[in-house]
Amino acid sequence: MRDLQGKRYWLVGASEGLGRALAHRMSQAGVELILSARNADRLQALADELPNHAQVVAMDVADTASVRAAAAKIGAIDGVVYLAGLYWPMSAHDWDADKVEAMCDVNLTGCARVLGQVVPAMAAADRGHIVITGSLAGFRGLPGSIGYGASKAGTMGLAETLYADLRGSGVAVQLVNPGFIKTRLTSQNTFQMPFIMDPDAAAQRMFHHMRTDRFKLSFPTGFSLLFRLGQFLPDWAWYRIFPRR
Repeated sequence: MRDLQGKRYWLVGASEGLGRALAHRMSQAGVELILSARNADRLQALADELPNHAQVVAMDVADTASVRAAAAKIGAIDGVVYLAGLYWPMSAHDWDADKVEAMCDVNLTGCARVLGQVVPAMAAADRGHIVITGSLAGFRGLPGSIGYGASKAGTMGLAETLYADLRGSGVAVQLVNPGFIKTRLTSQNTFQMPFIMDPDAAAQRMFHHMRTDRFKLSFPTGFSLLFRLGQFLPDWAWYRIFPRR
């Protein structure tokens, strides 16, 4: 099991939801955290709650200058966890160009911006830990997920490529693909969300995975099987399971 106690981790997207819950779990385990998101007040409130030392560095992952300035301020780290995400339920019939662009810019390009500031140093030093948050929605096209599904598919592909390049080195790469989690974002959904999880329970699953040597975790297990096996279904069968909304 990977020992995280005493290590220094940059948690990007820490102000609410899964990121906030994971911050509590990691801090309880003795991890020193750097907390980043756009809202400095929320981050400071979180830092004040945590049992272990945490540094607040407000940052907008959609702004390259902001990401570079935050990375320079933070300095050397042992690991980075990317959880920042935007979501609006949206059909192609209701395409909102600004929201689609924002989802792609935060979920995928924002991840690449952050990793661009940490991967080169980790690869050169041959040490580090990279954890990327994907989604079950990224395995295959789903109705009503314009922008979000595509951006998460790209994020998952980025993690898989990093793993392919860095496996066997001193830099560990992990991908976590959760299903529905009770957050401000999923509260927008008007459809039934099977196996929806509390953020604390999801954070526990994620933290346990981070301590292992395995690359990928998709959960909840039973629900995730539908999406993983669905990659092998013919189109007519897949789109019959998920009819147009």
